[in-house]
Amino acid sequence: QVQLAESGGGLAQPGGSLELACATSGSDYTLVTIGWYRQAPGKERELVAELDDAGRIKYGDSVKGRFTLSRDNLKKTMYLRMNELKPADTAVYYCNLVVAIGYTYWGRGTQVTVAP
Repeated sequence: QVQLAESGGGLAQPGGSLELACATSGSDYTLVTIGWYRQAPGKERELVAELDDAGRIKYGDSVKGRFTLSRDNLKKTMYLRMNELKPADTAVYYCNLVVAIGYTYWGRGTQVTVAP
């Protein structure tokens, strides 16, 4: 079993920044993808950013140029730096991990609210 723990959510003003972290723990795993998804009230969960086993990063269209995904392998932690935040970025952000046996893990989520 692998556990994912998000942190770093909170309230930010439009134009501001926040950084989320996702710490992984538990069993060793072979990475397929690790990334961030978000879900706003009344909307479907959507991809924010995702890193694959080749080191390629894919971003959702609405966050390109504003958000940056990074990973510290020694700390087993993934980060999402969010700049130029907009009210439309308000959502619960979830850490997601897909491992080689085909299993998908989700964190519990962290709330991000962007408001004046």
